[in-house]
Amino acid sequence: MSKFMDWVDARFPATKMWEDHLSKYYAPKNFNFFYFFGSLALLVLVNQIVTGVWLTMSYTPSAEEAFASVEYIMRDVEYGSILRLLHSTGASAFFIVVYLHMFRGLLYGSYQKPRELVWVFGMLIYLALMAEAFMGYLLPWGQMSYWGAQVIISLFGAIPVIGNDLTQWIRGDYLISGITLNRFFALHVVALPIVILGLVVLHILALHEVGSNNPDGVDIKKHKDENGIPLDGIAFHPYYTVKDIVGVVVFLFIFCFIVFFFPEMGGYFLEKPNFEQANPFKTPEHIAPVWYFTPFYAILRAIPDKLMGVIAMGAAIAVLFVLPWLDRSPVKSMRYKGWMSKIWLVVFCISFVILGILGVLAPTPERTLVSQICTFLYFAYFILMPFYTRLEKTKPVPERVTG
Repeated sequence: MSKFMDWVDARFPATKMWEDHLSKYYAPKNFNFFYFFGSLALLVLVNQIVTGVWLTMSYTPSAEEAFASVEYIMRDVEYGSILRLLHSTGASAFFIVVYLHMFRGLLYGSYQKPRELVWVFGMLIYLALMAEAFMGYLLPWGQMSYWGAQVIISLFGAIPVIGNDLTQWIRGDYLISGITLNRFFALHVVALPIVILGLVVLHILALHEVGSNNPDGVDIKKHKDENGIPLDGIAFHPYYTVKDIVGVVVFLFIFCFIVFFFPEMGGYFLEKPNFEQANPFKTPEHIAPVWYFTPFYAILRAIPDKLMGVIAMGAAIAVLFVLPWLDRSPVKSMRYKGWMSKIWLVVFCISFVILGILGVLAPTPERTLVSQICTFLYFAYFILMPFYTRLEKTKPVPERVTG
């Protein structure tokens, strides 16, 4: 084995990669519960790719046969129903772990210097993931898939001058049709997974170049022993690989329980209208995107003007990219920030959750008012951040991690 690895290392840096990213990559020793979600996101990504490949073997991307092929997978393909439910549940699981991963970044300032690029690459993954989920949502060719895509794509029509042409170009037709389905299938199966995998590699490389953050926001590279090993660091392998395996086991237990017993999750993971074939002549009573898009959909609906609503929805995502340059606090972790940062983070999270709930529900005047208030608070969190992070009084940060 040793001779074989010497032969490989002479031609490919296998051992060097293993050491640089696992056995000799030293991470802070005080990682907590919130540090599970990065590895869990990688696990779900593998699940989505593997199950997706198997599903494409029995799926037909045409308006005439797409819905029937999904039924065929569910009823006649051996283990097809499990594969499909693993994939559909995995889509929601992906966004759950990604949102918790992003929350960890907000909580401990993982976007601050020198990790700005790590955050930007992460946000690009999030953006590509949203596009991937949107493309995949049309593929079952159910009622909600069809009309949800119709509504979302029609939003591009609000753009002055080029809006109508852009909308038609995205659809490839005057309405959502088999052409749209086919191009979405190609993007969902080939193009976007390649983009996501590339961004994940860049995200990890950028992270390992500057080192992982920790709940204290302390740079562990400042204190090293005579061998250059951080005093507050431990090798990622085997310590954190074993720790992550524990998280993976717990996650898989919950994930499989949902797959086998509650795959629809009350209509949030698999909507009831999607069990009916797409019909261009029958509009569902209430059209709403999947739950992981609903906060931004609620922002869109909160603005009476269509163009301004589209701009606000886009801005709600775009503002996340500039977060590293909005936070002027001298400390990273919420443990040592002042009371204003803590209150605003709570307000932001509550507003985001409420927007997500309102995005699922049919609009009423009262709900629209609440959406407008939450939209204001959502943007206020970012717009006011340069001021309250600079003005507030912070606690002294320890020299070494506190555990």
